[in-house]
Amino acid sequence: MRAEWINPFISSLSNAFQTMLSCPVERKAVSLKNGHTPKYEISGVIGLSGKAVGTVVLSLSQSVALKAASTMLLYDAETIDADVVDAVGELTNVVAGGAKAQLEEYELMVSLPNVITGKDHEVRFPSNVTPLSVSFDTPWGPLVLEVGLVPTAAAVGI
Repeated sequence: MRAEWINPFISSLSNAFQTMLSCPVERKAVSLKNGHTPKYEISGVIGLSGKAVGTVVLSLSQSVALKAASTMLLYDAETIDADVVDAVGELTNVVAGGAKAQLEEYELMVSLPNVITGKDHEVRFPSNVTPLSVSFDTPWGPLVLEVGLVPTAAAVGI
């Protein structure tokens, strides 16, 4: 995966947290993703297809998921329930959709979000993709954005 492809996802995440949640994010380390287990206990997952294929994972600590859902739903979410799962899915959709708009040349289509919960759950990226992992800190706690994207044969002229 080319490093410049991660920038639209980073800016989309920052924009979504600032505009939707009034929550600043601070980008930390960028690294290659190792293994199949996201860092935190709730992950929004979206597939991408078009002239590139891949996956976006927004892995949130429980504290971030609960505070984000509370802000979006206008009530104090205290446990990971169906409403929190829906809010995480919507937040992931906003992040992926914002990045898609910045990657128009790849004519990306965004799948419906899936949300996986529980400690040590697994998310698998396409086998030909090496995802990048970007850590963030917020006043609510930590989160990680994982993006794996590769152009299809049509995009590279094969």
